[in-house]
Amino acid sequence: MKQTNKWLLPDGIDDLLPNEAHRLEIMRRRILDLFASWGYCLVHPPLIEFIESLVEANEDELLLQTFKLTDQLSGKTLGVHADMTPQIARIDAHVLNQNRINRLCYYNTVLKTRPESVWSSRSPIQFGAEVYGHDGVDSAIEVIQLMLKTLTTVGAGQVRLSLGHVGIYTELVKAVGLQPTQNAELIALLRVKAKHEINVYLKKQKLPAEQIEWFINLSDFYGGIEVLEQARERFSWVSPAIPKYLDELQVISKKCRLACSEELLFDLAELPNYHYEVGVVFSAFVPGIGQEVARGGRYDGIGESFGSSRPAVGFSGDIKLLLGLDEPAHDDLSTVSQLIYAPRLDDDALLAKIQSLREAGERVIVQLGNDCATDYDCDAEIIQSGQQWKVQSIK
Repeated sequence: MKQTNKWLLPDGIDDLLPNEAHRLEIMRRRILDLFASWGYCLVHPPLIEFIESLVEANEDELLLQTFKLTDQLSGKTLGVHADMTPQIARIDAHVLNQNRINRLCYYNTVLKTRPESVWSSRSPIQFGAEVYGHDGVDSAIEVIQLMLKTLTTVGAGQVRLSLGHVGIYTELVKAVGLQPTQNAELIALLRVKAKHEINVYLKKQKLPAEQIEWFINLSDFYGGIEVLEQARERFSWVSPAIPKYLDELQVISKKCRLACSEELLFDLAELPNYHYEVGVVFSAFVPGIGQEVARGGRYDGIGESFGSSRPAVGFSGDIKLLLGLDEPAHDDLSTVSQLIYAPRLDDDALLAKIQSLREAGERVIVQLGNDCATDYDCDAEIIQSGQQWKVQSIK
């Protein structure tokens, strides 16, 4: 790289400049304080682990998203975490190893080999909350309500919630007998609701026309509460589990509707990015940001490889995306206290004034060399008036 280009960053890797970094830090504090108020305990997994701990054997998508390197001490392959949920599962299963319900939360930068969308960073700052050890709708409802509350706490004026259930798709796949490789390709098509491509692909797999129609119908089941009844009429006879999954979605929607400030929709073709999600899935959208700002679901059994197969449900998001919110709900998310310039003098009264201002939350910058207040776009300066030092606005 030429000397003149050394400032360039890799695609999808970005700096946060002072105003953004300040707002992000305020968001971080609010999110973690909220999690703590709901009884979630903060954990901080390491940046790298052995690749076998970070990625399950069948998680091809997560494996592709994970940067890999060789450990110079052990000679084994390490991975830089691209998703923190497997690490939280390890902590619950092996480190805490408690036969009780654990509420855990986290916040850290992750690294991905490629962005998930044109709006995404390859180094998102992931936050999340997860419940381990409870199987049922109550823990899913709690996590969804916490996700919605998190978004409103950091300034999302309107939040749209989308609900789905992986189990419905799984039962259809069992009924037609698709293999894992076929399943992966079909999921990719369903996510973008590419009905023509779904039809062409399943014809190549030699599925009967009626079964092909199931998956085309699935991609169409997007909308209000009527979607659940349509799915019940269409799929109930395929598997006795499907009506139970639809009932579960109905119960969850009733409990979460009031916490959703905009609209609640159902998307039965909402399928996970990673294979560990097995039950209800959900995502949240806000105006002005062209992708979900948080998502989650149930992933029972994720800790099995660590010696404890426990039910689990959780959500995560990228706080960098939340910087795109147009109307912060709290002034301290978007504003910074005034910047005050102080002369550098060996004066006890001046030093006491500077200290008191800083303790009160003001920002004070002290003279260095021949600099002046205008060099830093200061809002005010400390001047001497008689025997006292006072703050005077710079007009």
